[in-house]
Amino acid sequence: MPGEVAPQPTILIVEDEPEIRRFLRISLVNHGYTLLETPKGEEGLTLLAEKKPALVILDLGLPDLDGVTFTRRAREWSSVPIIVLSARTHEQDKIDALEAGADDYVTKPFGILELLARIKVAFRHSDKVASSAAEEPVFTTGDIKVDLAKRTVYVKGEEVHCTPIEYQILTMLVKNADRVVTQQVLLREIWGPGHAKQGHYLRVYVGTLRQKLEEQSARPKYLITEPGVGYRLRVIEETNGG
Repeated sequence: MPGEVAPQPTILIVEDEPEIRRFLRISLVNHGYTLLETPKGEEGLTLLAEKKPALVILDLGLPDLDGVTFTRRAREWSSVPIIVLSARTHEQDKIDALEAGADDYVTKPFGILELLARIKVAFRHSDKVASSAAEEPVFTTGDIKVDLAKRTVYVKGEEVHCTPIEYQILTMLVKNADRVVTQQVLLREIWGPGHAKQGHYLRVYVGTLRQKLEEQSARPKYLITEPGVGYRLRVIEETNGG
């Protein structure tokens, strides 16, 4: 047939609650995605290996295999984006999933528009990683520009001085833009393994970064706190302010 539309990416849903699977099926198929489904983690790993979906939506509480274990095992051989669905109230569960290799999490109950936005972010980040060797080392979000090659930061075209630690935090968030980076990862990478629980270090430096980068540091638009988990650098389309 002339003008055939290319098929949308395939998404693997690993979720044991039939109602949620049905909700996801209806919503995602209506938005053009092809789906694979299973209620079990082991079968999910098999489908991931055999069918090679473009993205996985994963429940943490599976009957046969914990979602964190699923993620760790998948990460031994696959870089497919994984979005966790979590009804668990403990923030540590989300942290464990992210540190095991999940790309993002969505807390139940959730709206389909939020999930669709997270899916687009995961695909965008995956494409960016795949093409990173050829891309220009300049990151822009809204009024903020970070030149990774020159190690310079600009807000509305004006250079902003960042301390070495502030710059390290910012570049880690840039490299994971629109994805949450846990406090433990930031502390371990910047201060070393012995500081993994000293979150007050981060709060101080993120606070000073906000004062330099945000119009209103008390109501940040870019450097977003994910309570109890970590931080996310929000990607916003470039403004006309240069």
